[in-house]
Amino acid sequence: MGDIISGNRRLNTNDLNVRAARAATGLDSIGLQPGDIIALFLRNDFPFFEASMAAGILGAYPTPVNWHATPEEARYILENSGAKAIVIHSDLLAGIQAIIPEGVHVFAVPTPPEIAAAYGVPPQSAHAPQGARIWSDWLEGFAPWSGAARPNPGTIIYTSGTTGNPKGVRRAPPSPEQAEASMRGLLSIFGFNTRPPDQIISVMTGPMYHSAPNAYGMVCARLGATLHLEARFEPEELLQMIERHRITHIHMVPIMFNRLLKLPEEVRRKYDLSSLEFVVHAAAPCSPPVKRAMIEWWGPVINEYYGSTETGGVVFCTSEQWMSHPGTVGAPMPDADVRITDADGNSLPQGEIGEVTAAFPNIADFTYHKDDAKRRATAKVGLIATGDLGYFDKDGFLYLCDRSKDMIISGGVNIYPAEIEAVLHRMPGVADCAVFGIPDDEYGEAVHACVQTQPGKQLSAEGVKAYLREHLSGFKVPRSVDFRIELPREDSGKIFKRKLREPFWAGRTTRI
Repeated sequence: MGDIISGNRRLNTNDLNVRAARAATGLDSIGLQPGDIIALFLRNDFPFFEASMAAGILGAYPTPVNWHATPEEARYILENSGAKAIVIHSDLLAGIQAIIPEGVHVFAVPTPPEIAAAYGVPPQSAHAPQGARIWSDWLEGFAPWSGAARPNPGTIIYTSGTTGNPKGVRRAPPSPEQAEASMRGLLSIFGFNTRPPDQIISVMTGPMYHSAPNAYGMVCARLGATLHLEARFEPEELLQMIERHRITHIHMVPIMFNRLLKLPEEVRRKYDLSSLEFVVHAAAPCSPPVKRAMIEWWGPVINEYYGSTETGGVVFCTSEQWMSHPGTVGAPMPDADVRITDADGNSLPQGEIGEVTAAFPNIADFTYHKDDAKRRATAKVGLIATGDLGYFDKDGFLYLCDRSKDMIISGGVNIYPAEIEAVLHRMPGVADCAVFGIPDDEYGEAVHACVQTQPGKQLSAEGVKAYLREHLSGFKVPRSVDFRIELPREDSGKIFKRKLREPFWAGRTTRI
């Protein structure tokens, strides 16, 4: 069996399984039932794995919350999810304690030194904050779960929607056949079927409150692979870890490639990366020059998959396939149903652009927590409408060229303009606004806002940003703001956002 390693701390996966089983007994004692939810307000740390696995044993759902969330944002998820308990790093508790719903059990995790140092906060003592129990001390008071494990329904990931409020993607507990099919697909996408688990050495580069890093980390732990937790992504530190620990597998997003390639040449060539066997990336488009440069540097170990929280990974591409089909995100995986459709759901021939619709018919279906209507709205010809526009070439490789949904992907993070616009509309002096993505060489897209001011009112870009920072996480605040006397509108009165967006993307072959 392997280990999960964070700084100088190490947790053997056998011990992890015992601690998760103790936590399952403890959570059962406070009334956590199958289908219930436990919220995780944590950076990547051992208790993230312990609580997630304990919930799975009980047939309950772990629900990670982006710990960058403002109290307003966190309140919505905690109330919408109906979480029965929350596990949280101690230094984060003060920021949201006032909005935790009454009756929710709070378990504090003292912030360990390596995480505290990475984020500039003081290490936390083992003293429990008011109204909370120390997670590790609490679970040691219980014997490991001795009952039968219930069907593990997986994790509920909240992914923001165009209405401005995030939606919790909730899957039904899978049948044994569905669980096997899902695991088979993940092992293939992550490259974990290339060698025995005890020979896999990986590093967690991204936050596990996102769906892809969450799945990657949990599969690593369940397999018994060795997983190093990088407290915060730093490009040279990653190179050091690859050389020092002989890393074989990594999951990344394209912005990490951009930051690695910006290192001086002498730094890039300084480290031995020959242990790498399988690097996979997803979550955002990767520009062809960046991807080609990474393949030339790291060799043909760079792989890519495409999908979403709702569909899972449905398309896959190796380095060799990408080099012969530059710009593709890959070809459909075995058992995946991926089609290009028109507005009526008709399949389009190769070369024609339409909406990407996809699903794995043999894995458990999902709904949006407490919102089945939104789930029905995603259905298209029995598949899931992704909101992405693309086409297949003659060899069956998929290319993405735009999005039908009004979504921004910045550094691999989904940002929804409607959420930002809803806050802007409350700002004094704002008559109307439009938020959209513009090209950014490092992040892929940056958030831009066009603001129409009320007659006689004057606003500044810094004033708009400061107002938004009071209500939204920092990554949602526009990098740039401009002001218009009037915003262009369609005949229906709706803002003609495409006219605002087009000049920024002029001369580019894609719009994402």
